[in-house]
Amino acid sequence: MTQRIDNRTRRREPGARVATFTAFGLAAEAEPLAPGLYVVATPIGNLRDMSFRALSVLAAADAILAEDTRVTKTLLAHYGITTPLVAYHEHSNEAVRERMVHRIREGQALALVSDAGTPLVSDPGYKLVQAAIEEGLPVTPIPGPSAVLTALVASGLPTDRFFFEGFLPPKSAARRARLAELAAIPGTLMLFEGPHRLPEMLADAAAVLGERQAVVARELTKMFETIRRGTLPELAAQFAEEGPPKGEIVVLIGEASREMHAAEADAALDGRLTAALEHHSIKDATALVAAELGLPKREVYARALELAKRNT
Repeated sequence: MTQRIDNRTRRREPGARVATFTAFGLAAEAEPLAPGLYVVATPIGNLRDMSFRALSVLAAADAILAEDTRVTKTLLAHYGITTPLVAYHEHSNEAVRERMVHRIREGQALALVSDAGTPLVSDPGYKLVQAAIEEGLPVTPIPGPSAVLTALVASGLPTDRFFFEGFLPPKSAARRARLAELAAIPGTLMLFEGPHRLPEMLADAAAVLGERQAVVARELTKMFETIRRGTLPELAAQFAEEGPPKGEIVVLIGEASREMHAAEADAALDGRLTAALEHHSIKDATALVAAELGLPKREVYARALELAKRNT
């Protein structure tokens, strides 16, 4: 039977540790936390982007689960927080998760952070959150900075619909194949990329997606923040000449225009028909491709005739 725990805020027992943090040169006392897992967003660069609620949670937690304890230690030191740190990263196994879940079940409040930004967004933590939910334990989000949303609102690209892909495959062939799959998504594409792979990734994106508007956002909220805008071919050429930049990078790619969508659809139809005509008659190729793409047979047949004439 799933055990549930009281989600009311705990009262501080006599003699218990008084949790404090320091902000703007002033010391503040953190409110006691109810048992549970707290998913806490932390700054993506500028330490002043930390919320008071997040500071209070980190100070009052029984332990902070950190992707890299060295990185989180710097953040905690800046705000005078002395909560114990526990390493929790992508290599943490099921036994580690079971220990964390057991601690929550026994009445502890644990805070989960990544190196920067909102945990679970291309960072460890999903399996731990899932394990806590399966046990009926409270999971509380503490919102804050996110690199993808920060880049999106400053990009100048449409914000009404967007799709976060994370990191593309490292090899060019697999990367181009994935970009082709993403081409039809009706919205702004949002990607992470390492500095050393950025030039070749932009070149692949330009080859597959064409003249779409794009943005390369680097070192967001930091001293050397830069936001570069242009078409994919323009950005690919710039970074091919300049070489890999430094820092954390978010790439955003705008949706194709109606004209580009039509051109991509025509290219896809021609490619399917050309391949089918190598092994089938015009009639059979038409039937196969029309069924595959969900297009009217009359339209596909007319295009098949044009391609057959062109190739004779």
